[in-house]
Amino acid sequence: MAHDIVGAALEANRNLPRINETAETNPRRNGFQACIGAHELFSSEMWRAALLESIATAFLLFAIITCAIAFSTSKVSEPLLLVPFAIFINLFIFLMAMIPITGGHLNPFVTFIAFLEGFTPLVRACDYIFAQIFGSVLGFVLVKLVLSRDLAQLTLLGGCTLGALSHETAFASEFCCTFLVLLVGITVAFDAKRSKEFGLTMVCAIISAAMAVGVFVSLTVTGKPGYSGVGLNPARCLGPAVL
Repeated sequence: MAHDIVGAALEANRNLPRINETAETNPRRNGFQACIGAHELFSSEMWRAALLESIATAFLLFAIITCAIAFSTSKVSEPLLLVPFAIFINLFIFLMAMIPITGGHLNPFVTFIAFLEGFTPLVRACDYIFAQIFGSVLGFVLVKLVLSRDLAQLTLLGGCTLGALSHETAFASEFCCTFLVLLVGITVAFDAKRSKEFGLTMVCAIISAAMAVGVFVSLTVTGKPGYSGVGLNPARCLGPAVL
């Protein structure tokens, strides 16, 4: 269903009239503008979708990070099991809400893949990515507001930290877990036949589970103190770094 929604939107965009008279007299230029989706610059729907992507990204990261900080600073015996579970629940809820409206990217990585697959035009992809980055910063501003100063300094706002982990190991962990998400989750969402067979609920569950498994594997396999686990989302690491 996610594929059908995004694919239908893209097909509708391709059928829109040409942008201006200059494009009409220059078929080559018009073809390029249609290819990158330049007409969407004048579409209020795209700007509303980008605004919703920004807001949803902000509150998704706020929910996930505050849950992770709460678990890591609590006295529960197995906090590493609770963090992936919180990621699964929060991501599943946000995907169910946002996929019918914006496609539910919530991640520059997903938007980039959607662009490469041809489901999202270049102009909309760039707009989404900038919106998601802004949403990330906004989300971590909210995290900073609700945390005490000591806890914010102790946890570094829940940012992407390596701790005792080497850069090489962190890169390998990020690469492998991102590939896992791409293989198991994103390819299901962008396959028309499989997404139709599974339905929206199952597609959201598969993507959320892939993300949660990636984080769980990175946290348990490395076993290094201070390592925050894989980011799987460039915006998730950029927000706290900016602040």
